[in-house]
Amino acid sequence: MLTLQQIKADPARTIAKLAVKGFDGKEAIEKVLQLDEQRRQMQLDNDNKAAELNRLAASIGALMKQGKREEAEQAKAQVAGLKENQKAIAAGLAQVEAEQRNILLTIPNLPCDMVPEGKTAEDNVVEKTGGPMPDLPADALPHWELAKKYNIIDFDLGVKITGAGFPVYVGKGARLQRALIQFFLDQANEAGYTEIEPPYVVNEASGYGTGQLPDKEGQMYHCEVDNLYLIPTAEVPVTNIYRDVILSEDELPKMNCAYSACFRREAGSYGKDVRGLNRLHQFDKVEIVRIEKPENSYAALEKMKDHVQGLLEKLGLPWHILRLCGGDMSFTSAITFDFEVWSAAQKRWLEVSSVSNFETYQANRLKCRYRGSDKKTHLCHTLNGSALALPRIMAALLENNQTPQGIVIPEVLRKYTGFDIID
Repeated sequence: MLTLQQIKADPARTIAKLAVKGFDGKEAIEKVLQLDEQRRQMQLDNDNKAAELNRLAASIGALMKQGKREEAEQAKAQVAGLKENQKAIAAGLAQVEAEQRNILLTIPNLPCDMVPEGKTAEDNVVEKTGGPMPDLPADALPHWELAKKYNIIDFDLGVKITGAGFPVYVGKGARLQRALIQFFLDQANEAGYTEIEPPYVVNEASGYGTGQLPDKEGQMYHCEVDNLYLIPTAEVPVTNIYRDVILSEDELPKMNCAYSACFRREAGSYGKDVRGLNRLHQFDKVEIVRIEKPENSYAALEKMKDHVQGLLEKLGLPWHILRLCGGDMSFTSAITFDFEVWSAAQKRWLEVSSVSNFETYQANRLKCRYRGSDKKTHLCHTLNGSALALPRIMAALLENNQTPQGIVIPEVLRKYTGFDIID
């Protein structure tokens, strides 16, 4: 969440930046500042009463020594009254601070200056394009038909077992899925990321820590009996490793990667864009997460983008990078770059990765800090990215690599699959 220092430094700029994300923050920011002034006055009152209480408590002994028992008893009564008063102020302070925090939790992160203005995906900026465009015949099959033709993904069986959005990978399809996961993990390891195998369920504090709660509560699967949530991405458990942690400066950066299944309700999804692997309720993904010093985070963001680009190039997929406009960004992000691959049979771009810098927004929720050379604690910057999400990568690989003989497996995956063609 935003820090009070950010808001108080320039409230007008804060409101203007929130407007880039399509968020009218005037009322919320004014209320936060009003509550902060109220808190300051209550704290000052409490401090004054504490000083008076200490003075009276110190005087009681002196009065007793002087034989002024009646005055000492009066001082004791005043002390008791001040203590009760302090309890009331403390309760009031807690209420004000809770109200202020609840409002702050509803305010999105500020977009950085590189974020273009705009309301929808149509306003996103194409930053870079690469990869060979496939030359397929007009009757090229979409991946859901290829999956059925070669018996590698069974969507109907997934519906039978669970419901729509839960496919079953079969035979060479399952092996290709596993090959992609291992390839992505190996590449992350070579880039210096430490692999984590996280839980697939998290508690409420973890959801609030990375910003899924309260913003995306309706999109998460909630185990109500235990009050636990199925993770929408490995970002959540991995970043929460650093919740309530103070790192030393020489421990940074922290670089982690994790494979996990991901669970999203995708409420309201419908139409042709949800066919096949395009939009699932359960899918596999390898995530990369970095904890950085603020002055290094944007250089780290570029390294993450280069890493994802390298994966797509090694897979031989056509790709482009989008710099998201304010209206298309997530609640928690300061800047996001989406990677999309070209789906030859569907003739459209499919998102396969989002790489984001959250600056101090998540770190403030998490209380993720480092102790600098000045011996003071500072908020870290947190970053994460998909490297990569599998369903649409699988879709593009199947569609773009189809031939009359079968589906050709990219060279980099063959040592993992044990075969070079699906026939």
